[in-house]
Amino acid sequence: MARQEKDLLGYRDIPDNAYWGVQTLRAVENFPITGLTIQTHPNLIKGLAAVKLACARTNQELGILPSGVAEPIIAACQRIMAGELHDQFIVDVIQGGAGTSTNMNANEVIANLALEIIGETRGNYAVINPNDHVNLSQSTNDIYPTALKIALLYSIVDLRAAMAHLQAAFAAKSREFYHVLKMGRTQLQDAVPMTLGQEFGAFAIMIGEDRDRITEVSALLTEINLGATAIGTGINAPEGYAALAAEHLSEITGFSVSTAADLVEATQDVGSLVQTSGTLKRVAVKLSKICNDLRLLSSGPRAGFGEINLPAMQAGSSIMPGKVNPVIPEVVSQVAYEVIGNDVAISMAAEAGQLQLNAFEPVIFHKLDAGINHLTAACYTLADRCVSGITANEARLKDMVEHSIGLATALNPILGYSVATGIAAEALVSGRGVAEIVNERGLMTPEQLAEVLSPTRLANLRPLPGDPTATGSGAETPPHSM
Repeated sequence: MARQEKDLLGYRDIPDNAYWGVQTLRAVENFPITGLTIQTHPNLIKGLAAVKLACARTNQELGILPSGVAEPIIAACQRIMAGELHDQFIVDVIQGGAGTSTNMNANEVIANLALEIIGETRGNYAVINPNDHVNLSQSTNDIYPTALKIALLYSIVDLRAAMAHLQAAFAAKSREFYHVLKMGRTQLQDAVPMTLGQEFGAFAIMIGEDRDRITEVSALLTEINLGATAIGTGINAPEGYAALAAEHLSEITGFSVSTAADLVEATQDVGSLVQTSGTLKRVAVKLSKICNDLRLLSSGPRAGFGEINLPAMQAGSSIMPGKVNPVIPEVVSQVAYEVIGNDVAISMAAEAGQLQLNAFEPVIFHKLDAGINHLTAACYTLADRCVSGITANEARLKDMVEHSIGLATALNPILGYSVATGIAAEALVSGRGVAEIVNERGLMTPEQLAEVLSPTRLANLRPLPGDPTATGSGAETPPHSM
């Protein structure tokens, strides 16, 4: 069964069970691009419904939308926000028209659901119309940018939670490995000793700092242009509409949104989206750096660094028996590469916007939201399927410290740089340990040498709260504690 709907191009048959209409159908036919529909971004659908709900309430309060029309529209929006009919949002994520197709897909679904709520047949737009009623006082040019910002704010809540989870996983390993001495490296060469706990604590802090940056940039997304309508002049929107709509949207979403000071500027500017992308790129770069370190530290297991063991997740080769690969850090790095590449596409799309509107916000949003969602999944995956199961090869770490010429650096204050350099050179040529050579030359008493080469002094280790085994001066809590 089908119903007929008409737009400016003529009549088309619409499946009778469809909540979308003729303008959505045109968009589906025009944009067979990615095979991904906007239902792959559920937070965008939720954001669209939230914005339409705020607008309906505002129009009702201002007396320009009768309650008999407003109430079913409001009820329809609430049901869509709760997750209903997301399968009816069928337009491709990448589309021409600056988001008009997405806006009309929402308008048609809301109108037809509202008609159903009051017992009318779908497509009876004389009663509730997608343009005249659902889109009243609105334009795609203020609805779509506002909805995508709300969507990104929803997604960022999930990303921050995932980053906190990963941060906690690294912090737990920092405490577990607190006393495990190892060699630090600079430029892939032996440097000076540190602890594995300090190394993992640094990872935790890196994630925490980026989580703070995500929080900061999300504040930029709370400035909206709702009420700007077509180009920022507010044509067809009644007096007081913008402020009241923002007030309703804040109450509906829980995000404290505010109307931009200049709506003409806000309608064409996507600077906050560019900055959000840059912050996501920062997160991606840091995550990939950490994953590179985990792969390097676990390399081997016998012919590499072999300092830590990543949990074995799957067989690593179809030909080499027993081989296990660091598949979790590998997949997280690939997410990072995707986000970094997305930033280039977003930058180009932002730069290409002409005059009073950026027509390329669909691809900007798609890349941003996909990046946020993939980073969210990557953080949980890295924490739960890798970091939480990491173990230390303590005997190997101890042996590397004892045989590293990096220990000679600790002798500088007592023996001087020249003597310490001679000891390091002999250790390097002979393969003997620094401590062995110092003892042989009688340069220090065994007690002096033990004090200078103690793990606490070598790593400048601060005690954990309540830890009676750790000694040393400095702050009561280690700089890497969370």
